[in-house]
Amino acid sequence: MPGTDSDLALLVAAAHAAGEIAATHFRNRPRVWEKSDGQGPVTQADLEVDAMLRARLMAARPDYGWLSEESADDHARLARKRVFIIDPIDGTRAFIDGQTGFSHVLCIVEDGAPVAAVIHLPLLQYTYTAQRGQGAFLNGQRVQVSQHGGTGRADILVARPQLAAKLWPGGVPDCTRHFRPSLAWRLALVAEAQFDAMLPLRPTWHWDIAAGALMVSEAGGVVSDGHGAQLRFNLAEPRADGIIAAGPALHAALLARRTA
Repeated sequence: MPGTDSDLALLVAAAHAAGEIAATHFRNRPRVWEKSDGQGPVTQADLEVDAMLRARLMAARPDYGWLSEESADDHARLARKRVFIIDPIDGTRAFIDGQTGFSHVLCIVEDGAPVAAVIHLPLLQYTYTAQRGQGAFLNGQRVQVSQHGGTGRADILVARPQLAAKLWPGGVPDCTRHFRPSLAWRLALVAEAQFDAMLPLRPTWHWDIAAGALMVSEAGGVVSDGHGAQLRFNLAEPRADGIIAAGPALHAALLARRTA
């Protein structure tokens, strides 16, 4: 089985190829459809990127499983030791609106844990990478999470409904609220200490968070589900029960307010 170094190189090359496809559709009126069950929009660009990534990655690693937001799920992946977890375009609504903050999110999970990941924002020229045990990087420069101590006002990437008092038995955290369109990018921004934490407390798809979870942990942070449990990926139902990502002290402080 290939090592994580060669896997990461494979993901980086594929992510840049995805960016080239997305650029041809960006602000060029791509076709848009609404997915069933209120899952949001999908564009011609999402589908083309997904098809390219599946063909390219599975040709290179035919023994890996496959899980992607834009592919029909095949539970044969559950029997594979390593699995690709892919979001062809994270931030599709931003892409449709002509905003540059969308990303291509590629991750390899081994026995439920991320081992190699790329979050690529082609129009902003940001490429975040991480390997298990090797650190997290932005455009080749190592990144580290914020050391916010968990007291005082924190800068948190969080939607307003996630700060409802009923979700915080120990008190709503004192924070300045921020937003970015891509969940994966939000995790990467925590990894590079642009923000102190990110908090989607609703059920969250694995393709949105697997890569970013590795980024944050390799940057010295702590990532859990919304109740403090360890995240495991490539499950039959590929969703986490929310997520809390922050530096160690702030993560502990936020979790204490969630579970008081």
